[in-house]
Amino acid sequence: MNYRVTPLQPGLYLVATPIGTARDITLRALDILASAEILVAEDTRSLKKLLAIHGVPLGDRPVWSYHDHSGAGTRAKLVEAVKQGRSVAYASEAGTPMVSDPGFDLAREMIAADLPLTGAPGPSAAIAALLLSGLPTDRFLFLGFLPPKATARKKALAEVSQVPCSLVIYESPKRVHALLNDLRDVLGSSRPAALCRELTKRFEEVVRTPLDDLAAELTDRTIKGECVVVVGPPGAAEWTEDDMRDALAEALKTQSVRDAAAFVAAQYGLPRKAAYQMALHMDKDA
Repeated sequence: MNYRVTPLQPGLYLVATPIGTARDITLRALDILASAEILVAEDTRSLKKLLAIHGVPLGDRPVWSYHDHSGAGTRAKLVEAVKQGRSVAYASEAGTPMVSDPGFDLAREMIAADLPLTGAPGPSAAIAALLLSGLPTDRFLFLGFLPPKATARKKALAEVSQVPCSLVIYESPKRVHALLNDLRDVLGSSRPAALCRELTKRFEEVVRTPLDDLAAELTDRTIKGECVVVVGPPGAAEWTEDDMRDALAEALKTQSVRDAAAFVAAQYGLPRKAAYQMALHMDKDA
């Protein structure tokens, strides 16, 4: 027995659950699941199975369902339970609540009602994929699930194509081929990337290669399991002096010399010192 039953203060407890291997759960998460008066789950069957694996008795405690299709009435019921002094633990189906998870609206309701809200952090597919990708981790942008339609998906990718950080994207196995093709077309074939699937499970796989090769390599494969795609930051583009001048002219309309130079340098991979010197001259000429 690796948990302990302790009285919990009234409030909503957001509990991260394993994304694959059941032993990835934290001891604190088990303590909360063993102690909360009311258990709430995105998938009640998954939660009950997890409790059974770790020997956490359910007893006569209720297990309520809260998922993507739950409405305001369910949230009001949970808010009222906390107002009455009950401790409520919400567990996602897999991973960390609030990250591509229906717990977002529930947490906001608790905050709006000025009720206690705390979390038991733990597994996250986004962080696990980033760790295994071999791509830069100092700055990353989590995009969750992109739109399922190609046009909207490409538009969303175009908006972040020059952001100087790694991109982390969730995708279902049914749409991952289409996503990889769009990533190659919008972000460029040479961008380094990694496809991570079945993370922490028996058939975990990480394929690391540029987008063009990644899309081609997986074309004829049937992908199984939830996928996370990580794409590295853009490389420095070949910009002419006129390109830099045009970008700075636009930025200087609304920003100071220093801010405009920093913005253009960061957004387009330009040398900051060179951008600042040009912006300074342009400002003086104006």
